[in-house]
Amino acid sequence: MKQYKYKINGSDYDITINDVEDNIAHVEVNGTPYIVEMAKKAKPMPKPIVRPQATQQASAAVVPAAPKPAAAAGKSGLKTPLPGVIREIKVNVGDMVKKGQTVVILEAMKMENNINADRDGKISSICVSKGDSVLEGADLLIIE
Repeated sequence: MKQYKYKINGSDYDITINDVEDNIAHVEVNGTPYIVEMAKKAKPMPKPIVRPQATQQASAAVVPAAPKPAAAAGKSGLKTPLPGVIREIKVNVGDMVKKGQTVVILEAMKMENNINADRDGKISSICVSKGDSVLEGADLLIIE
């Protein structure tokens, strides 16, 4: 469950995303429940792998799932710092970027936010399209 607070045209909104299954999200806006059908199927969240500990304790250790291929050595997923809508993608796959270079423009709360490359490298993948709505922490692009 994720909670967000928005102010749109002077009105406050408390938004809770309860769960997402395939392309259906169960959302509450100011306490009113809604079922939202998304244009794209949501990426499933990895489930932790539970293995017994090596000692004779009765508890189990939670081991995180294997990292996504994007997180492999030499590659880095540039994540969005806040939810919003993609207004412009300023790079293409194969482009070389420098740390601090603006690569995406994200509109959030009626403001355009420049999303800058977090390191030097080559764009190996773009994970979003112009007009996409993204949540906080979503991968925007992959830099090798």
